[in-house]
Amino acid sequence: MTKRSAIAVLCLCLAAAAAFAADPGITVEKAWARAVPAPGATGVVYLTIVNAGAGADRLTAVSTPAAAEAGLHVMTLEGTTMQMRPVDALDVKPGQRIELKPGGLHIMLTKVARPLKPGEHFPLTLAFEKAGRVAVEVRVLPLGASGYP
Repeated sequence: MTKRSAIAVLCLCLAAAAAFAADPGITVEKAWARAVPAPGATGVVYLTIVNAGAGADRLTAVSTPAAAEAGLHVMTLEGTTMQMRPVDALDVKPGQRIELKPGGLHIMLTKVARPLKPGEHFPLTLAFEKAGRVAVEVRVLPLGASGYP
């Protein structure tokens, strides 16, 4: 390889790295949960996932020290019956905003470690195939809350 070719390859690599670094990718907004009065109970987290990047990504796992297990679920109406099912992964297209909200997609917390009181916060980590781990603070709202204030 000539010196000129090596410089050209280096310039292309630097340009690609700069473009990748400028790509904001996945962000998470408005993470909230309803209060849970007792340890061992089930809780729910809602939030909005934003893909401002140029490429698609995929949410593959969720975790928090606030509960024994955390997982993505969806509620659907089948006939006259509401059904809740686990979701293995969630595809997030470029430019897409996905709102996890009551009555639809949500994060289920199983066996909450301690009561979750209004006004508190707890950590939640979302694992994406490309963006990696995205950590957020979940705001605890009162039991009857229907959305992020």
